[in-house]
Formats: sequence, structure tokens, C-alpha cells
Amino acid sequence: MKMLRFISILEGTSLLLLLFIAVPLKRLMDMPEYVSVIGPIHGGLFILFNILLMLSVSRYGVSSKHALIGFIASLVPFGSYIFKGKVLNKYE
Repeated sequence: MKMLRFISILEGTSLLLLLFIAVPLKRLMDMPEYVSVIGPIHGGLFILFNILLMLSVSRYGVSSKHALIGFIASLVPFGSYIFKGKVLNKYE
């Protein structure tokens, strides 16, 4: 469960870096290399987060409802932070 909490923070941070730093640099400054680096990192963290989320349903008793909320939260900026604080901390 600690790994899921840690990955949720990394995934949320990578999404914020991608949306608020890499994409504006690509669009406004014609610097696509930042998206080329941060994009795949975020993609890997997104997949890892959701795999760990599915595994935690069977291993740690996370409800399917909370897993669905976690998936949706991983799509929204700052969602992973809120999910960790409001939901994952209940499963201590």
C-alpha cells in the first residue's frame, strides 16, 4: 500500500509537469523535447499506478468503488494528490 501511495504522488507530479510545463514549452516556445521526455515517463507511471490500484483491490481490500475513483483521479490534474489524501490514507 505504501508503494501505491508513493506512485500516486509520482504519477500526479508527472501529469502536472506534462500539462503545465512540457506542453506549454512545446506549443509556445517550439521545444518538443520536453514532451518527448516527460510524456513516456508519465505514461509509464500512469500504467504502473493503475496496475497497483487493481492489485490493491485483491490484496489490501480496496473497494472497487475506490479503485474506480482512483482511476478517474489519475486522469485529472491534482486528482492523484486528492485521492491519496482522502482515500488511500483510510487503508493504513
